[in-house]
Amino acid sequence: MSTKTPACGWDQAVFRCGAEHTATTEADYLKAIGVHGDAHAVWDRLNAIERSGITSILRTVMSAPDLAAELLVLADRPPAGGGDR
Repeated sequence: MSTKTPACGWDQAVFRCGAEHTATTEADYLKAIGVHGDAHAVWDRLNAIERSGITSILRTVMSAPDLAAELLVLADRPPAGGGDR
């Protein structure tokens, strides 16, 4: 039985900021840190009403991947008749 050992002795890294994130490669760790930093940057720009709204939207959309895909299709199509619908 062969086990795959990480290059340069990398084992895993864990960081916590509300939730705990574990990465098993340096690339995964850097990606997770980058995404987490981007989330903070967006969140910090929102006021309380916007935070509540985006949280509600994300909970709805993330629980239904098919809904998310359909919303993106609708968002990408040109407006009909120059209106908002």
